[in-house]
Amino acid sequence: MADPIVTLAPRFEAALRQAFGEEHAKADPALRRGAHADLQADVALGLAKKLQKKPREVADAIVAVLDVKGIVDKVEVAGPGFINLSLSNEWLSAQLAEAAADPRLSVPTTSSPETVVVDYSGPNVAKEMHVGHIRSTVIGDTLVRTLEFLGHTVIRQNHLGDWGTPFGMLIEHLIDLGQDKSETVTVKDLDAFYKEARTKFDADPAFADRARKRVVSLQAGDADTLVLWKRLVDESKRYFGEVYEKLGVTLTEKDFCAESHYNPLLAGVVTELEGKGLVTESDGALCAFPAGFKTKEGEPLPLIVRKQDGGYGYATTDLTAIRERIQTRKATRILYVVGTPQQQHLQMVFAVARDAGWLVPPARAEHVNFGSILGPDKKMFKTRAGGTVKLIDLLDEATSRASAIIKEKDSDLDDATRDVVARQVGIGAIKYADLSSDRVKDYVFDWSRMLAFDGNTAPYVQYAHARSQNIFRKEGIDSAMKGAAIVVREPAEHALAMELLNFGATARSVADTLQPHRMCTYLYGVASAFTTFYEKCPVLKAEDEATKTSRLALASLAGRVLARGLDLLGIEAPQRM
Repeated sequence: MADPIVTLAPRFEAALRQAFGEEHAKADPALRRGAHADLQADVALGLAKKLQKKPREVADAIVAVLDVKGIVDKVEVAGPGFINLSLSNEWLSAQLAEAAADPRLSVPTTSSPETVVVDYSGPNVAKEMHVGHIRSTVIGDTLVRTLEFLGHTVIRQNHLGDWGTPFGMLIEHLIDLGQDKSETVTVKDLDAFYKEARTKFDADPAFADRARKRVVSLQAGDADTLVLWKRLVDESKRYFGEVYEKLGVTLTEKDFCAESHYNPLLAGVVTELEGKGLVTESDGALCAFPAGFKTKEGEPLPLIVRKQDGGYGYATTDLTAIRERIQTRKATRILYVVGTPQQQHLQMVFAVARDAGWLVPPARAEHVNFGSILGPDKKMFKTRAGGTVKLIDLLDEATSRASAIIKEKDSDLDDATRDVVARQVGIGAIKYADLSSDRVKDYVFDWSRMLAFDGNTAPYVQYAHARSQNIFRKEGIDSAMKGAAIVVREPAEHALAMELLNFGATARSVADTLQPHRMCTYLYGVASAFTTFYEKCPVLKAEDEATKTSRLALASLAGRVLARGLDLLGIEAPQRM
């Protein structure tokens, strides 16, 4: 299924060469979807200044030699010099047939595969996951799925917080409570215990001192302390797995790579940085001062790699992780799906890694930053009581709300099927609402909007897919439609074909820009075009058998594209709704 823009680009290059010479052959044709035709090329507007001609005169010269036979039916110059192109129905039909015959929908794998590490989710051990973990988890999982689909080797990294002072506090508190020998402590219990431990740590100097000593024991490998710590980690991993399964993301325990993993390597990294002259002592701490980072007072900003007490912080762990990901895991691209507030920290880590000679081309690191989830009051999303919204509770509520909506629609689904669909729609609605927003912006969490069956929402796209499958269920035939010819004739068929052709380009765009909302926007366009096709072009009651077969094949392809696109977002495509 060829991208028409990619297909036409060399035709424009040849026309530019013939019309204006080699010097201007590589000018960007500026091809894009058009408002008054399938495609619009704006190349004449930019080229006119260089040629010192009127844009329309340049456009006429291009069109005069533009060879688009077999691809475009109509070419015309409009306005000040826009070149409008209407694609041939025959060419569209051939592209659709090619895609229908290919399990990959004619989306090729990349010619330059990379090993990509994606660092995402990253919850803290002994704490319940909350609404704030949604963004990193679902954005990261979408990027993982998309990169793998395009043929890259992807290494998932769930950088769990399982080390440092918090665990000294919690372990000491568990001992005080007599919970150190219990076998039934859950993450919910641990979450409450942690809050109690924090209160004690802040108010009781003696407890704080014991907690710090417990951290030293943990770092030194004290056997009794490690037994308690492992209990916290094991229970947390079990809980995280439960949440990930319910959320429908691809993270598993084998992807957990916690802070503790890097602990034995920290001293060696600091020694290497010292040997390269990249750290200096400042107020008793060992710091790197990467160029270009300043305090508010204009002084060099330090990145602390070893604290005054000889301990290590997040910066040291992050530097160690980036070195291992490049040297051991052979990554050439590392994505950090982390909130925007960590931007300066990560940029400083990247700068030191470059100075150390680890992060050098072709290896590069990118911060996939994102905004916050807000409540209706435009403040941080919380419960009505002002508390943190637990993620697992939110997922359960989404399923419950979706079930009620589906039931209200007088669906003919039986109870068991409705439960499955409610989960698919509810969880999908939460993920799609997050992913359809430009990730760098904040967005408002709104149940009524995200669960709506119209507009750019998961239920709307899922319903379009279910509609496509319902056609085949009514006819009692396989939706695969293998070998069936697609013949584009009607305007609604043409419009749907234009949307379907952009699937591969959209997937590549998501991988390049790291912006999942592009796939959501695309799927909304496909769903809208399919809905129009469904309403204006009778399928099962088509005027003749050939037309019926063609429309069945087109509906099948649209359903496959919707399903695959939703899958790249980590969202299920219900067969019925």
